[in-house]
Amino acid sequence: MDVNGPGRPPRRPRPLGSRPPRVTLRRPRPAAPPEPPEHVPAGLRTAAGYTWRLGLLGVAVYLAVGILGQLQVPVIAVFLALVITSVLRPLVDLLDRVMPRSLAVLLAFVCAVALVGGVLALVGTNVADEWNGIGNELRGGLGRIDQWLTRAPFHLRAGTVTALRAKIGAFLAAHRSALLTTALSGASTAVEMATGLALAVFCSVFFLHSGDRMWAWAQHQLPARARTVWGRAGRAAWHTFAGYTRGVLIVAATNAVLVGVALAVLRVPLVLPLMVLEFVAALVPLIGSPIALAVAALVALAARGPVVALLVLALIVIIGQIEGHLLHPLVLGWSVRIHPVAVALSVIGGAVLAGVLGAVVAVPVVSVAWAVISELRDHSPLEGRGGPGSRGGPGSRGDAPAVGDHPRRTQRDRRRPDQGETRERAG
Repeated sequence: MDVNGPGRPPRRPRPLGSRPPRVTLRRPRPAAPPEPPEHVPAGLRTAAGYTWRLGLLGVAVYLAVGILGQLQVPVIAVFLALVITSVLRPLVDLLDRVMPRSLAVLLAFVCAVALVGGVLALVGTNVADEWNGIGNELRGGLGRIDQWLTRAPFHLRAGTVTALRAKIGAFLAAHRSALLTTALSGASTAVEMATGLALAVFCSVFFLHSGDRMWAWAQHQLPARARTVWGRAGRAAWHTFAGYTRGVLIVAATNAVLVGVALAVLRVPLVLPLMVLEFVAALVPLIGSPIALAVAALVALAARGPVVALLVLALIVIIGQIEGHLLHPLVLGWSVRIHPVAVALSVIGGAVLAGVLGAVVAVPVVSVAWAVISELRDHSPLEGRGGPGSRGGPGSRGDAPAVGDHPRRTQRDRRRPDQGETRERAG
């Protein structure tokens, strides 16, 4: 007879002297009192949160711009050093295959100095050779402009241009001391520019010779978790900056060649100086090239007459269309992906904040910032830490080959999971 009763499982015998387990009944916790309803709407709270965060960000940007403005010479020098590095880096890497790195850097700098010096010497020789003829053409052109302005549709008084020249001469004579003071202050500015250029060349030599080691050292100063993120951001920033710099130089050189060919066909004097002016002005997007071509139109108006000047003005529109719809998409589209409206706003904002230098620097700075933001946004923050979607990084597990790609995998690695489970159960 079953002592536990029918249908009940047998009880385990307890050891002698043991006590049955105590059953503790927990009282339910009293419910928390309901929170009072919020009188501030959720949308207003969200707007307030964004407002104070944006305010702090604006203050930080303002302080950063102020500090950089005080350190204008070293900041511009580092920027120029990065420009020189991005331009000469392909040549240095090519020469590094057949000679030591230091010799490759030296040879690249010698080639660059020879190219720039040759262009400047050629422009100076051209201006010196055409100076006498240019003076006669400009004087005759001013007379033709004076006659042209007296006709329809202007109907100005005769001698308007001559009177304007006389007024300009009288103004310069009356303000000679002020102009001399301005020239002396400009001389100090020239000394600062020479100092910044020397510092830029000095920095670019080290960037070209051992820039990779310098970046690796800077990464190792960061926490281990942040190295992968900063490395990815640095690669994206350098890729965008170098692509933008090389692309802008290619676009500027193409514009200069087109302008030179057109001015030579129209027989406008000072072709080479106007080409150099177009090349330098084209470094400022959207507004630089039209300003240079406007100067060329004035030279054409004084030397060749209003018809040729109108043709040069038409050239401004044609080159602008070629630059905006052909050169920029082909040359810069692979490295810089920002809207033309953003480009225009960046140029104007940089010009307001820092003048011509701000207009030159604004677009690459905005492009680099957007590239870094896009790179960090499009990837998981767990990349490089072994998390989902990780691509791996230096020293991480992503550097090791996968099992399926390993050349020495065993027969056990090749079998399917269901075969492995069957063999284990059979064993």
